[in-house]
Amino acid sequence: MEHMHDGDSSASSSHQNLKSTTTWAASLENLLEDPEGVKRFREFLKKEFSEENVLFWLACEDFKKTQDKKQMQDKAKEIYMTFLSSKASSQVNVEGQSRLNEKILEEPHPLMFQKLQDQIFNLMKYDSYSRFLKSDFFLKHKRTEEEEEEEKREEDLPDAQSAAKRASRIYNT
Repeated sequence: MEHMHDGDSSASSSHQNLKSTTTWAASLENLLEDPEGVKRFREFLKKEFSEENVLFWLACEDFKKTQDKKQMQDKAKEIYMTFLSSKASSQVNVEGQSRLNEKILEEPHPLMFQKLQDQIFNLMKYDSYSRFLKSDFFLKHKRTEEEEEEEKREEDLPDAQSAAKRASRIYNT
């Protein structure tokens, strides 16, 4: 599952990412829609030994978009075996997972994991997310953004000053 949602942060410029922390701090939904936000949140959750929560949530999001029935069966089994089975390698702690038996995996439907996904979302929203916003992971990223913003303003300033100086020289002669 790890390969599914790493997001390539190098593809976006630093100016495009500017103020992403403001967006992330606005809501968990915003954070989860931004590949860089997901990457930072995962790093944080890894340190808290709860990365499986966001991985499960992302896998469910991906699952809901699956159209092909065979692919849906494969993904449903993968989600079950990775996150929900009693032998799962990255088991999430949700109520009702015991009611999900392997028979349901034969006839999957896009919303079959929705209740469990909602539980994990709420767990993250009211637990991990608030700690993330206070964490060094988040605060360091926010400081970096603020420093980049300040540098950008300073870069723009000399051009404006030199244009003003040129203008004053032109009109003073």
